[in-house]
This record gives sequence, structure tokens and C-alpha cells, in this order.
Amino acid sequence: MLLRHVAFLKTVFFYALTAFGGPQGHIGMMVKSFVQKRHDVTEEELLEYNAFCQMLPGPSSTQTVMLIAMKRGGIPLAILTLLLWVLPAASLMGLFSFLIYYFNAKDILPNLFMYVQPMSVGFIAYAAVKMMKSSVSHFATSAIMIGSAIVTILIRSPWIFPVILLLAGTISNFSSNRIPATNEKPKPIRWVNIWLFAVVFLVAGILSELARVHHWKHAILFNLFENFYRFGAIVFGGGQALVPMMLYQFVNHPLQLHREPLLSSAELLTGYGMVQAVPGPVFSVCSFVGGMVMSHYGVSWQILGCIIGTVGVFLPSTLLLFFLFPLYQNLRQHVVIYRALEGLNAAVVGIIMASGIVLFQVMEFEWLNVVVVLITFALLKFTKIPPPLIVLGWLLLGWAMNSY
Repeated sequence: MLLRHVAFLKTVFFYALTAFGGPQGHIGMMVKSFVQKRHDVTEEELLEYNAFCQMLPGPSSTQTVMLIAMKRGGIPLAILTLLLWVLPAASLMGLFSFLIYYFNAKDILPNLFMYVQPMSVGFIAYAAVKMMKSSVSHFATSAIMIGSAIVTILIRSPWIFPVILLLAGTISNFSSNRIPATNEKPKPIRWVNIWLFAVVFLVAGILSELARVHHWKHAILFNLFENFYRFGAIVFGGGQALVPMMLYQFVNHPLQLHREPLLSSAELLTGYGMVQAVPGPVFSVCSFVGGMVMSHYGVSWQILGCIIGTVGVFLPSTLLLFFLFPLYQNLRQHVVIYRALEGLNAAVVGIIMASGIVLFQVMEFEWLNVVVVLITFALLKFTKIPPPLIVLGWLLLGWAMNSY
């Protein structure tokens, strides 16, 4: 099986090394890499996967690329894809926790990533334009797309995404679309995943509390895993929603017996700023936070903290995905779910458009940023240059500016 999927896994690995811009920026590279270049999925399938993942807690881009792998090779390939996608970013963020603690290296090559943010906007714009052709075909879907974009821009809350998708699916149910005749067999529901999710959630919480109350020698390890597992199980809206939770948990109200902050707010924000310039999932910031929390105990414990942070935050969303997606595939054969898909796809396009606008708004409005956006969009739209080379080009240009 592995030999059959070597080319796919190679693409995933290069995607993991070059996917900047968070979940909204990642979708543009998915279109280029998995839809246009390899034809692993269609644009409609990618939109459907992304819309489904927006309704789940956890890292949506990670879940989306796992669903692409599941279509090709089932759960084993999805797990391998998860490892290839997460490890580069988690390793870089874990390494950064050592640099911060031991070398205080906060300003390494400050210009290296100077073009990454406007480049990501170019990827987002390309994804929105590309997907609009297949998902926005009449007045109702246009209205859903525009409305979703406006609401996303005005109400910047992680909880707005599932609300938008629910409303979009409800509105599109007033259409007269008929379910096409299919011979799809019902997908088996893997109940073990939801039971495992619940058992780990309960056991982690119980052990964490027992460790705190009874002053276990390594209580902080149990506390850490429970914290990150809980984050991965309840966080909607991507990595930005993690920051207030981690600020509350590790800075304001730590579980340590001495009640001192486990890390400073400046360290937390430094890690969050760094993860914006690292390819891969934004949730990999948990590798940095886990390492920083354990940095006072020595190198081995710091490495263990990085591992606990990474495993803890990605495990619950993975278990939920493996359980809920087959269930969703069976339910979509019902007319209500089938009609809702049209609205969901249009809403996702609107959310992607809004994400590009919001990301552009937080940048300094300089003509150079506009030029980078336009050049990136043009390279994706009118050339066959692979996305990794486009990313590499902007990084090299930033490095050259740093040297200059």
C-alpha cells in the first residue's frame, strides 16, 4: 500500500514544508497541489471536505488534508499524512522553544518572512476565484457567498463559522435540487473512535486532578496533556482561538502548586508570532508552549513537553474526524443534507474571501504588499510554477533583503 502512495506522500511532505498562511492560505495550495496537479480530489469534493471540517473543533486544514488521504487509502494513509503534515511545523516550533529559552533568539533573520503574509493573501485570492466558478452558479449562492464574507469580516469570532455554515445549509434547503441516483454503499461507522475520544477525555481529566490534589512527582505532565487534549476537543476557529485559552491556562491560572505562571505572556505571544511564519498547521504552536512550560526541568523534559503538546492537541480532532465523517457521508444521502451542500460550498468561498481581506487589513498598507499579492495571484493563475517554488522565491527575496 505504501508503494502505491509514495508519490502522494511526497506531495504531502512538500506541501507541509511550503504551506504558509494558516488554514485559509492552505486551501489555495491544496487546490494547486491536490486538485489541479494530482487530481486526488475534485474542487467540489475539496470544498465539501473543508466545509465539513469547519464544523468540527480542531485544526481544519489538518483535517481537510487527512480526508484527501482517506479517500485515497483509508485511515492508515490518513495517519501517515497527519504525521508528515504535522512533524515539520511541530519540530520547528519545538526547536524555537529551545532557542528562546537558551539563546533568547527572538530576532533571527527578521526579514526572511517579510513577504509571507501578502503571499498568503495571493494564495487565498486564487483559491476563492478558482472555487467560485464551481460553487457559485446563481443568485442564491451568490447571496450566500457575499453574506458569509460580510459576516465573517464584521464578526471576528471563531464561533461564527459553524453558525454561518448552519444558516447557509438551511437557506439552500429551499431549493428544488434532487438527489442523483447513486449506488453508494453505506459507510461503516467506527464507534471505537468516539468511545476512545470520550475515554481519553475522562481519564486525562481525572488523572490531572488527582495529580494536582495529591502532589504527584510529575503532576505537571498529566496537567499538560489534559490541557492540550481539552483545547483540541473544544477549540473552533483555528489556532487564533488557542491563544486566549492558553493565556488563561498557563499564564493567568496555572495548575502548578506554587501558582506561578508556567510561561510569560510575552513568551506565549512570541511563539504565536513565530508560528505565523512557519509552514504547516497553526496548532503546532502547542509544541512551542509545551516545550516552554517544561524548559525549567531540563532538555529531556522539554522535548517531552513538545511531544505532549503536539499529541495532546491533534489527537481529539483526529478521533472525531474518523468517527463523524463516515456518519456524515451516510447522512448526505438524505435530501436535507444534499441540498445543504450547495449552500455550504458557497459559504466556504465567502469565508475564504473574507479571510484574505482580513489578513490584508492587518498588514501595513504598502504598495509593495499589494504588488506581492498581485504577483502571487498571477503566478498561480497564469503559470504552471509549482507552489513550493513560489514560496521559496519569496523567502529567498526576504533573505536577500535581510542581507542587504
